[in-house]
Amino acid sequence: GSQGDTMTTLKSLLSPGTKKKMFLLLGALTGLIILDGVLTEILLALGIAEECNPILAPMIGDFAFMAVKVVGACICAVILWDIYRHWPKLGIIVTWCAVFAYSAIVVWNASLFLLV
Repeated sequence: GSQGDTMTTLKSLLSPGTKKKMFLLLGALTGLIILDGVLTEILLALGIAEECNPILAPMIGDFAFMAVKVVGACICAVILWDIYRHWPKLGIIVTWCAVFAYSAIVVWNASLFLLV
């Protein structure tokens, strides 16, 4: 039935699978984190948003902001890859959670352009 198909799909997404799946997830996550930074810079320049992270807020508009986003994204990817190597299922699940979370953040940020 439909519920069985849904469970099979969910198990497939969360299964450790191949290294290729993890690389794709890490690439997506890294891209989403960087896209979040770019959208944040644009939204702040337009005056329709503000940075809520007190550590990053003083860096907005400076090279340091995007540098921190890019370096932070890469560090996250390395840490998640290490988790995946030791505990593949945990690595996949945590990375999927991060991808979903950053997808929501990017969609939220993009929706703010509707206010312009």
